[in-house]
Amino acid sequence: MSIHRYFMFFWVFVFSTVTSVGQKKSYTEKELLKLYNEATINLHKENYEKSLLQSRKLLNHALVSQNNNLIGKAYNTIAANFDGISEPEKALFYYKKSLIYAEKAKNLELQNWLYNNIGNIYCFDKKEYEKGVSYYKKSLYFSGAIKDSAQIFLTNLNIAWAYFDVGNFPEGKPYLNYINAHKEKHGSETTIAVTYLLNGMYHGFKKNNPKADYNFKQGIKNAKKYDENTDLSFIYQEYARFLFKNGDYKKAYENLNAYDETNGKIALEDKARKTEIAGINLKIDEFKREIDKMGLEHKNKEQLFHKEKKRNQKVFIITLSLFLFITILFYFFYQNTKLKQKNRIKNIENKIHQNIINASIDGQESERKKVALFLHDTISASLSSAGMHLNVFLAQNNPVSDEIIKTKFILDETHDKVRDLSHDLLPTLLVRFGLLYALDDLCEKYSNSTLHFDFRNSIPIKKRYTEQFETRIYHIVSELLNNIIKHSQASSAIVSLKENQNEMTIEITDNGKGFDTNEFNFVEGFGLNQIRARINNLNGVFNVLSKINQGTSIVINVPLNA
Repeated sequence: MSIHRYFMFFWVFVFSTVTSVGQKKSYTEKELLKLYNEATINLHKENYEKSLLQSRKLLNHALVSQNNNLIGKAYNTIAANFDGISEPEKALFYYKKSLIYAEKAKNLELQNWLYNNIGNIYCFDKKEYEKGVSYYKKSLYFSGAIKDSAQIFLTNLNIAWAYFDVGNFPEGKPYLNYINAHKEKHGSETTIAVTYLLNGMYHGFKKNNPKADYNFKQGIKNAKKYDENTDLSFIYQEYARFLFKNGDYKKAYENLNAYDETNGKIALEDKARKTEIAGINLKIDEFKREIDKMGLEHKNKEQLFHKEKKRNQKVFIITLSLFLFITILFYFFYQNTKLKQKNRIKNIENKIHQNIINASIDGQESERKKVALFLHDTISASLSSAGMHLNVFLAQNNPVSDEIIKTKFILDETHDKVRDLSHDLLPTLLVRFGLLYALDDLCEKYSNSTLHFDFRNSIPIKKRYTEQFETRIYHIVSELLNNIIKHSQASSAIVSLKENQNEMTIEITDNGKGFDTNEFNFVEGFGLNQIRARINNLNGVFNVLSKINQGTSIVINVPLNA
C-alpha cells in the first residue's frame, strides 16, 4: 500500500500551485510557495525531520496570513510526513484538518488527494473498509471534476482491492472492469502487478482457474521486475490461498514460504527505516503539541478579532435597528389606517352588493307570485271558461268540423301548460298546506323508475313558516333536485329536514358521479351562485361536499327567524 501512497505524494509535489488570498506578513507568497516545495521534496527523500520543520514554519505563516489554501497544503504535508513514518492516527488527524481548509479554499485537487489518502488509512491501516471505500468514492468524484485520469485509475484500483479484500467481488467487479479497460493508457510500473493480482483474485472467485493462475504468475513476475516487494508479498499470499483451495498443496506451500521470505525482507527494511527515524519518533509528540498550539493561538486571535468586530457591529446594528423599528412602526401605522379605511369601503360595497342581490331576489319572488296569481286567476280561468263554452257548442252541434276539434285540443293543452307553469311558480300545495307537504310532494313528483327521491322529515308535517321563508326554501330545494336530475346520473337521493336550536338544517345527498369542488367553473356550471345568494339572503350557510364517483352532499343551515 505504501507504493500507492507514494503515488499521491508525487502528485502533491507536481501540482504545487498555490493561490493566496491572505495578507502578506513576514513572508511573501513566493517565499511561502518555495518553502512548501522544499518541504515536499524532503518528504519524498524521506527526510521527515526537515520536512516537518519546514511544514510547521509554513503553517505558522499561512495561519497568520489567513490563507486557507496554504493552511490546507501545510496540514496535508504534515499528515504525509506522519504517514511516511508509520503514524497513521496522527496522519489521519492532520489529513482531516487539511480537508477542512481545502473545502474552505475550494481546492478540488487537494480534496481529491486527501479523500484518497484518508481512504488508504481506513482500508489498509484501520481495516475499516466500508468507511475507507466511502472516502475513495469521494476522491473518485473530485478526480472526475478535475479530469485527473491517472488518479481516477488509481482510485478505481484501490476500491476494487478494498472490496476484494473483504470478499465482496460483485461490488468490486465494475471497478476492476474500469482498470482492465484503461490499464494500457493510465497504468504504471507501480500498478501493473496489483492489476494482475486483482484479476487473479476475481477469476479465482469465479472458479476460472486457468485465468486466475495466469494472472497470479504474471503479477509475481512484474512485482519482481519492478522491485515491488509489498505487492509481491500480497500476491504470494493470495496465490497460496488459491492453490490451497484447489488442492495443489505443494505449490501452495512454496508460495507461502515465498510470502514469509518476502515479508521477512520487508520487516528488515522497516526495522532499518525505523532505526533511521528513531530520533524523529522521540520528537513526534512535542511536534504535534506545537502544531496544535499554533492552531489554538490562531483560533484565539481570530476569536478576539471577531469579538471586537462584533462589538462594533452591535453599536451599528442597535442604531440601525432603532431607526428601522421607528420606520416600520410608522409604516404599519400608516398601512393599518389605510387598511381600515379600505375595509370600511369594502364592507360598504359588500352591503350595497348584498342589498342589490336581496332586492333582486325579493323582486323575483314578488314577480313570480304576481305572474303565478295572474296565470291562475286570469289566464287559466279564461281558458277554462272558453273550454266550457266550446264543450257546450260541441254538444249542440253534430257533426263538428276538424278545425273545431283541433281548436279544442289546443285550448286544453294550453290550459294544462298554463296551470303547470302557475304551479311551478307558486305551487298550490305550498300555499295551502305549507313547505313540508310541498317538499314531500316535490320528491314524489320527481321520482321515477331510474331515480328515487326519499323525503325524510323530523319536523311536524303541519308546521307552517312565514310565506316568504317557505317560498324561498321551496325554490332552493327545487333547483337542487333539478341539478341532481340533470347532472348527477344518480339512482337515489335523500332530502332530509330537521330543526335544531331555532335553525333548520336541510341535507340533500345523492349517490351520483360527483364532481371536483376545486374546479373553477363548477359553481357556475350548476347554478350554485344564485342558490348561494338566496341562502345568504336568508342569513344561512351553504356547504357542498363532493368527490369524483363518490356522490354529492349539500348541507344548508338557515335560521328560522330569517
